[in-house]
Amino acid sequence: MNKCALYIKNMVCPRCIMAVETELRNLNISYTEVTLGVVKLEKSLGKVEFARLKQALESLGFELLSDKKSKIVEKIKNFIIQVVHHQNEPEKIGHLSVQLPKYVGMDYASVSRLFSEAEGITIEKYLILQKIERAKELIFYGELTMSEIAFQLNYSSSQHFSNQFKSVTGVTPGQFRKNKMINRKPLDEI
Repeated sequence: MNKCALYIKNMVCPRCIMAVETELRNLNISYTEVTLGVVKLEKSLGKVEFARLKQALESLGFELLSDKKSKIVEKIKNFIIQVVHHQNEPEKIGHLSVQLPKYVGMDYASVSRLFSEAEGITIEKYLILQKIERAKELIFYGELTMSEIAFQLNYSSSQHFSNQFKSVTGVTPGQFRKNKMINRKPLDEI
């Protein structure tokens, strides 16, 4: 339970990192690093400290993870969120079957099975849902063309992007832009 790394569910953005860092400082808990879903502590927490941190994080909508499977699933989700939403290298979005095993330290078949059992969807479907949420954001801001969005999200073509967008949302990217539809989902609810 009280190791030097804590795994936290529902951390999906830089603001989440800041919120967790603020709680750690408020509770005088020394840490070395906070990244999406992981806090590296300088020393193990006692039971009282752990309980206080758990309660503080839960009040913010986060959840401390204790079992190994949950930690791995959250690590996978955070990796995909990081790749899709927080970097500008489209080629990193593809090839999850190569990247995830290195990141998680398990073979892809095991990672895939574990994720599907825990989440009820495949890693590939989760990736698609994340890409579509990122596309909605990019379309809403209106700074990129559909071709540029397709490229940024590592689609093979604008047509493939458009087809997948419509398959998930029920409307084309153009209809979404034209109607200024704002039906984005929070990343932790995907």
